[in-house]
Amino acid sequence: MNKILVTGAHGQLGTELNFLSSLQENHSFVFVDREDLDIADLDTVNNFLSKESYSVVINCAAYTAVDKAESEKDNAFKVNAGGAGNLARACKQKQVKFIHFSTDFIFNGTNSVPYLERDKPSPLSVYGVSKLAGEVQVVANNPDAIIIRTSWVYSSFGNNFVKTILKLCKEREQLNIIYDQIGTPTYARDLARTVLNIIQHKEWKPGIYNYSNEGVASWYDFAVAIRDIAQLKTKLLPIETSQYPTPAMRPKYSVLNKKKVKETFGFEIPYWRESLEKCMALLK
Repeated sequence: MNKILVTGAHGQLGTELNFLSSLQENHSFVFVDREDLDIADLDTVNNFLSKESYSVVINCAAYTAVDKAESEKDNAFKVNAGGAGNLARACKQKQVKFIHFSTDFIFNGTNSVPYLERDKPSPLSVYGVSKLAGEVQVVANNPDAIIIRTSWVYSSFGNNFVKTILKLCKEREQLNIIYDQIGTPTYARDLARTVLNIIQHKEWKPGIYNYSNEGVASWYDFAVAIRDIAQLKTKLLPIETSQYPTPAMRPKYSVLNKKKVKETFGFEIPYWRESLEKCMALLK
């Protein structure tokens, strides 16, 4: 039986992988969080991976506080760049397959068509720069790794946009929601299933892949769908990004082209609203 290590166990994706792991007959899973394994320390990573024989390491650990990263640059880079590089290097040395996650925030949002994996990154925020630095470290230290770029992740676990909108809709009669940032919501359970499918694929195919749910939405569209599925009555008003300034700049357009991942691994991707309905059914 193959043993798989998952870092960032308490995050949205790590928790979804934990939930789905019980359905995997050919794999056993070990889930760790920061308290169990400090990925920012190379010696600690090497020592940890030396204690057990793993077939795959899935790195779900990340610094994801986008606005906070503007004032905590060192912390963001320590995890998103250094930690990713340490895991990639250790996995390469020990001949362990490695999967790492990146973000649509590595792009500046000036595209008018969905981003391809080969498009030139140009992040606008410290968070985006730190995640891009992580990609560079992973590729440099482990060319056999798989990097999955994703966007707008939510789940029935953890804190996320879906839960925030549900809470605010129950508390307020009216909400302002940004309509001029365009992307695609991604249900973490769909992403977790994709990762497991990649691991089980007959051939390991290293490289960078885009993954989100299918379709396109603004944050306003996303919020309207959440409200309507929950059958709430809150009035939602579309506003421009300039009316809601934040410490970190965000890409105006960050839709990802998923052709490569679908053709390489041969699976279909659910439409974002269908997945949202499944997630919200669990929240009820």
